[in-house]
Amino acid sequence: NFIYGELHRCRYYKNLSINKRLKERLRVCVATCNRADYSKLAPIMFGIKSHPEIFDLEVVVLGSHLIDDYGNTFRMIEQDEFDISSKLHTIVRGEDEAAMVESVGLALVKLPDVLQRLAPDILLVHGDRFDALALATAAALMNIRILHLEGGEVSGTIDDSIRHAISKLAHYHAVCTRSAERHLISMCEDHSHILLAGCPSYDKLLSAHERDDYTDIIKSWLGDDVKEQDYIVALQHPVTTDIKNSIKIYELMLDALISFNKRTLVLFPNIDAGSKEMVRVMRRKGIEQHPNFRAVKHVPFDQFIQLVAHAGCMIGNSSCGVREAGAFGTPVINLGSRQTGRETGENVLHVRDADTHNKIYHALELQFGKRYPCSKIYGDGNAVQRILKFMQSIDLSEPLQKKFCFPPVKECFSQDIDHILETQSALAVDLGGTNLRVAIVSMKGKVVKKYVQLNPKTFEERIELILTMCKQAMADAVHLNCRILGVGVSTGGRVNPQDGIVLHSTKLINEWSSVDIRTPLSSALHLPVWVDNDGNCAALAERKFGHGKGMENFVTIITGTGIGGGIIQHNELIHGSTFCAAELGHIVVSLEGPECMCGSHGCIEAYSSGLALQREAKRLHDEDLLLVEGMTLNNKEQVNAIHLINAAHLGNSKAESVLHTAGTALGLGIVNILHMINPSLVILSGVLAAHYENPVRQVISQRALLSAQGTKVMVSELEDPALLGAASMVLDYTTRRTY
Repeated sequence: NFIYGELHRCRYYKNLSINKRLKERLRVCVATCNRADYSKLAPIMFGIKSHPEIFDLEVVVLGSHLIDDYGNTFRMIEQDEFDISSKLHTIVRGEDEAAMVESVGLALVKLPDVLQRLAPDILLVHGDRFDALALATAAALMNIRILHLEGGEVSGTIDDSIRHAISKLAHYHAVCTRSAERHLISMCEDHSHILLAGCPSYDKLLSAHERDDYTDIIKSWLGDDVKEQDYIVALQHPVTTDIKNSIKIYELMLDALISFNKRTLVLFPNIDAGSKEMVRVMRRKGIEQHPNFRAVKHVPFDQFIQLVAHAGCMIGNSSCGVREAGAFGTPVINLGSRQTGRETGENVLHVRDADTHNKIYHALELQFGKRYPCSKIYGDGNAVQRILKFMQSIDLSEPLQKKFCFPPVKECFSQDIDHILETQSALAVDLGGTNLRVAIVSMKGKVVKKYVQLNPKTFEERIELILTMCKQAMADAVHLNCRILGVGVSTGGRVNPQDGIVLHSTKLINEWSSVDIRTPLSSALHLPVWVDNDGNCAALAERKFGHGKGMENFVTIITGTGIGGGIIQHNELIHGSTFCAAELGHIVVSLEGPECMCGSHGCIEAYSSGLALQREAKRLHDEDLLLVEGMTLNNKEQVNAIHLINAAHLGNSKAESVLHTAGTALGLGIVNILHMINPSLVILSGVLAAHYENPVRQVISQRALLSAQGTKVMVSELEDPALLGAASMVLDYTTRRTY
């Protein structure tokens, strides 16, 4: 929910009376640089214009508004019947870094005369464009009060630096989110000069569904045969700090869209450095002549939001995708790093980087045609009235010099987003050799409720039982105030997570090979389903909830009935070309070792797994070498690994020798891992982890290269790594998702 405080209530009425005494009308200058910022400023301009007894509006147009290649968008300002006080040609063409700098300089040369002539009481500046930086710089040096819109946000590119620079020059701020407000407070801005207003464009967005002519708009831009939610809107801008990569991503996006074969509206990029190269890519691929594409320089905002609202998907890196599209629940694929730090709703799927168009194509398959809950992260439809009231409250008799509020910063009491996210949950399924477990897992890793049943023997029975347990959990989730976002499945064996197929199961789970788990579960439950190997799930659990949180490179080793694990390298889970990476239990540590269940000899699993220890315990028991004083074993009790461990603790030298060999074998395997991938952390997980911690450390100190001997070895503190890992696949991909 979008929560607004009443921090300015008293200030409004006090300063409103002061301003009325000092001046009848507040002279407000609104400066707009491009089509994007006009969509945010126009609602405020209409609000100002509707109160001529309070405000005197002056409009300054500059930047790409006045360039033919970008649609001469100043005309839409005139069509909205605003009188433009001044038009400033400030863009130096070239579309590279130097041209951007020269454009800022040209604007600084031209702006002083205009601002001196208009003499505004307040200058409204929006966002993070280089043109806006020139406006704020000129106004600050000319002692004009600046109201900055949408400061405090984080997007992850050079725009952040420009946005924060404008915030430091501005005297007043109207922000969109509670997080942005906190950022400004952290930047030492005066809390009393910050208004949590929401995004002005949302005032129009939230009523956009009420229009009856949206089908006519779709047809006018995309053709008479195009239906609602059966087309794509594409809008990609260059990233000025990484132009080469952003052009590569743009080319891959176009390739994916061509292959996807859906009608697509492609908007030209903005005027930033790199845009010229992007347009060349578009023309080289024949997008303007392609029957599935309509390439345009500009769409009027009221029509553009209708196109976004009813699209099957939006793709690119425009802020519209992570902000405005959320108001309609339109699925969005955000490409690259341009919006990395933005707050997003669950409708946004991030594709950070790609080497081929396949990843983007798969993202289109995942997103196209879906509908998500409408998000009000950025506004509730009442921003303009708040901003107008805020401007009236500004005391023009106050000293113009800014005051900075250095730490300690006053605590901002509000509902924490983590509290909201706790109710967003996943269904986690752990398919073990003996038991089938299903759990409701919250965003913070809390197992809200768990269900356990014996695992049936046949495929049909297992699927039926999984569905029954999941449906029961979904029904219980309603009463537990948990919103289920998807299903994650952890299973033994080799898994193709891209298709949700178990390729080869372990011998513990018979008849579970070449099985599509995703399709029957997703079809019956109407939820997205993720499937992965239990070792990989354990690594994902550690990355999200355990010792691996914040670690870039680490390995998780599962020590249980078998030996498995997962590898996190550069924050990514490694699957391998045929999905058998991290089969750590089958690293061979002896040429003449015992036979492993995989058919080979000398594997770690043949020495160190629970089954291997059980085998050795039975051998010692059959030779009457297991039991020592203090141990009892009745005839009905089956010998297992615990008996071997207890015997060793009670001084049984034969049992101690077995455990020493098992620990050495595991340690040697881990040394091989250290020498191959050089992780910074090894996490031992599973029921035997605590017994192997010291032996593994000892082998590393004796056998590893000097540079690897400092690698940390820790025992996992997670109680259910398989369930938590299965849940993390859902929670990471359906909330703040990275693909």
